[in-house]
Amino acid sequence: MLQMDGQTTTSTTRLFLALWPDPGVRHLLVQWRDRIQHCGTWPKAASPVHADKLHVTLHFLGALPSERLSELLDGFAVPFEPFRLDLNRAALWHNGIAVLEPDATPAGLAALHARLSDALVALGLQPEARRYRPHVTMARRATGATVPQDGPPVLWDVRGYALVESKNGVYTVLRNYA
Repeated sequence: MLQMDGQTTTSTTRLFLALWPDPGVRHLLVQWRDRIQHCGTWPKAASPVHADKLHVTLHFLGALPSERLSELLDGFAVPFEPFRLDLNRAALWHNGIAVLEPDATPAGLAALHARLSDALVALGLQPEARRYRPHVTMARRATGATVPQDGPPVLWDVRGYALVESKNGVYTVLRNYA
């Protein structure tokens, strides 16, 4: 806790759970991002996602009290079975987000997402209510862009997931789970 001007504030850590790519998968994702950027028409305001930030979010947690970090690190260890995620479709979502997404959510990913939702509840946190749509964000502010309709799929053999901190625009993996 911090004391400022007679008020007590709690230190927070901004967190999310994600599928974190290994270097080979990251390279393939960068190729797709660059292909989307160069094969399509991007507005000047489009902001491609930097290579070290490409990932699939499982759950966004937001700013949580830093004092809970140890509890959270342990609480997100859930049963995991490897699965394959085939990212093969570029799309532009209505809010100007350019993404690479699968045609279908693999059963292993759906099961992992559900187990992590249960872990959130057990930790006294609320999972998002909206339907889960796995994707890798390739660019923001891309409204009006065109995206290629074909390309080589990113065949990702997922062997784990991660708890990631976002601080001042830098992502840091706090723990890998497998």
